[in-house]
Amino acid sequence: MCANWWDLGADISKLEALNIDYLHYDIMDGFFVQDYCLGTNIINEIRKHTTIKSDYHLMVEEPMRIIENFNDIKEGDILTIHYEACRNLHRDLVKLKKMGFKAGLALNPATTINQIEYVIEEADVIVIMTVNPGYKGQKLVPQTIKKLHALNELKIKYGYQFDIEVDGNVNKEFIPKMVSNGANILVGGSSGLFIKNQPLEKSVEELNVVIREGFE
Repeated sequence: MCANWWDLGADISKLEALNIDYLHYDIMDGFFVQDYCLGTNIINEIRKHTTIKSDYHLMVEEPMRIIENFNDIKEGDILTIHYEACRNLHRDLVKLKKMGFKAGLALNPATTINQIEYVIEEADVIVIMTVNPGYKGQKLVPQTIKKLHALNELKIKYGYQFDIEVDGNVNKEFIPKMVSNGANILVGGSSGLFIKNQPLEKSVEELNVVIREGFE
């Protein structure tokens, strides 16, 4: 959603050279969120030209309606669905894993950790949304850092193995707090990675500096 669409191929080549772990695809249906973005035909075409693993983020009502549209699943690909968008969340997470995906579960800022208590062990990745999904350039909801901390404490307490991903306002200001509170997948958007008039190489260099600060 935040990439430079006029020069997408060149940017993806740069990200490959910079050893980025995932390309994060925002899929929006106009119902769960008000905007539209990235149909699977476009995504599948992009995937033909990159070896980077995929991190699909479905901001879609009842996302299993369109799940068969995703093809050529590679080992390690993540597909994330929202707690708030699924009538049968447990069934959906189990199906994602059977299909070969890492099953991701996203929580909007207002959704509490205890609401996923009985499905948390089915998730390979928990995504903490630090903004309300659907639009780039939003300010971070400050209470979500507390949620991130609580999720990491729960992970440590029970020995869960899921990754913790953060999506929204992932930038130099907030990354140290995110990393120190357990985040190990960071979604770079318009405030941290695709910064106007700044080369991607410089953005990644700056992000790596603050990631190290978070570990320290």
